[in-house]
Amino acid sequence: MANLLDQLAAMTVVVADTGEIDAIKQFTPRDATTNPSLILAAAQIPTYQNLIDSSLKESREVCGDDAPAEAVVREALDEICVTFGKEILKIVPGRVSTEVDARLSYNTEATISKARKLIGLYRQAGISRDRVLIKIASTWEGIKAAEVLEKEGIHCNLTLLFSFAQAVAAAEAGVTLISPFVGRILDWYKKATGRESYPGPEDPGVVSVTQIFNYFKTYGYKTEVMGASFRNIEEIIELAGCDLLTISPALLEQLRRTEGELERKLNAFDPGPTDQQIHLDQPGFEAMMAKDQMATDKLDEGIRGFSKAIETLEAQLAHRLAEIEGASAFQHAAQEIFLLNDLDGDGCITREEWLGSDAVFDALDTDQDGRLLPADVRGGLGAALAVAPS
Repeated sequence: MANLLDQLAAMTVVVADTGEIDAIKQFTPRDATTNPSLILAAAQIPTYQNLIDSSLKESREVCGDDAPAEAVVREALDEICVTFGKEILKIVPGRVSTEVDARLSYNTEATISKARKLIGLYRQAGISRDRVLIKIASTWEGIKAAEVLEKEGIHCNLTLLFSFAQAVAAAEAGVTLISPFVGRILDWYKKATGRESYPGPEDPGVVSVTQIFNYFKTYGYKTEVMGASFRNIEEIIELAGCDLLTISPALLEQLRRTEGELERKLNAFDPGPTDQQIHLDQPGFEAMMAKDQMATDKLDEGIRGFSKAIETLEAQLAHRLAEIEGASAFQHAAQEIFLLNDLDGDGCITREEWLGSDAVFDALDTDQDGRLLPADVRGGLGAALAVAPS
């Protein structure tokens, strides 16, 4: 009997939810999706250090020798996302999702600009826009940005999607694909109710995706549904037949090792019962979101989490850039970070002044006195004269 992964792949497009290239090679999915957290994890693997270094060096050339480290790192973030995307597209026959900076989630124009830049970097590498999905958070502003981009032929993947309102607004905007987060919905309900588990068919994340899928297919929306963020294979089994499912390497391996008959649960040609069709403007969208505490909580949490991952990656890139260019460059970067955050110019940074995340502040505040001195910033980011060439 065939394993569950092979059977799933026969009825659903399987997408690898990882930035780790070796894992993608192992499971040979059609598509792959990444986000800053996944790239951050992949960046810890020595095998990929050459990709990071190459992006940093290219970004220095783009920005110029006199550009501050902050500008180089900001440029490098885009380069790295596209560099990983290019490597992934050498393996998968389909598309890769590349994410817009989550810190732009409530800025429509900035999101549009960033998406155009990412597509431009892919174009410079000879990669057609048809092979790239621009990943954008499912805020109203993000959905409106995606609507503009889709009209330009830039295809979008609306992520951090937790509600029916987000899904309907995205479909009406004509986006290519949405990624409802199954496991994170389950996480919220388990915490809110105190229940330790839900049977597969009753899993709140499964119920949400099933509702969205049946609604889209009943009313003829072209937007594809890609279930994401799974906690167990039972959730995946209950969504067999969904347009796409993006699955972590650990769960892909579990599916591959499990035998049994896999039943199609979702059918685009014979959708299950659904809600009456609705049309949403911004007030209607916001009203529905206001009534959905789970979606509101998880959207905010997701944007903050992705933003912190970007900040952490930026700090690591600044450290690596210093190692490449020498300790003097790193000290310059550390000084820039210090001056940027020392808002009152008194020679120390308090938590209230710190512009980054609490996690980064805590990592730099090694003596836990609630303030950062220049030496704390240099030391915490890894600057040391010992790395300078003699």
